[in-house]
Amino acid sequence: MAMLNYRWYKIPFFYKWLYPNGLYRVPTNKKEIFITFDDGPVPELTQFVLQELQKHEAKATFFCVGDNITKYPSIFESIISQNHTIGNHTYNHLNGFEHDNNTYFENIKKCDDIINLNHRESNKYWYRPPYGKITFNQMKYLEKIYKIVFWDVISYDFDKLLSPEMCLKNVIKNTTNGSIVVFHDNIKAKKNLEYVLPRYLEYYTSKGYTFKAL
Repeated sequence: MAMLNYRWYKIPFFYKWLYPNGLYRVPTNKKEIFITFDDGPVPELTQFVLQELQKHEAKATFFCVGDNITKYPSIFESIISQNHTIGNHTYNHLNGFEHDNNTYFENIKKCDDIINLNHRESNKYWYRPPYGKITFNQMKYLEKIYKIVFWDVISYDFDKLLSPEMCLKNVIKNTTNGSIVVFHDNIKAKKNLEYVLPRYLEYYTSKGYTFKAL
């Protein structure tokens, strides 16, 4: 999901100017954090994530790739059965900058279809563009159908050059009340996420925070 070699742990300032209708954080004075997970479900990591969330009675939002739902429907069902929220992350993890509008929109619709096939009661109206990359015209069209969710804090858990200790330090440093925080349940994030997630949940739980789904 990295956009530049420089790591923007907070959303780049120009995103809010380019995409003013996107959701970046939840306005609240309460001790609430909104954890999100991109790219799953996958057998290597999603069940671990669910187990850690359950330990802390935490809820989260999973922005799922449709192709992974097709491959691993039982894991997808585990997310649903634990009352987490589902969001659309395209069917094939498409970069909006690299695809024409019709291809991009059809791929999002295909993800909607597989979500509905497996979970008819899902709120399918959350959408997060893979890599955070979406053109202005794509955004204008999609925001009529979905609430486009970006983030307030991104963990860079997928970055193999980032140590687990530094990943944890940076995500804690940047999280505030109402933060929408991005983690990834994909294989690239396994090394960092298995270290960071339990400690992140424990740290904020000990400070009286709750974790909520969008």
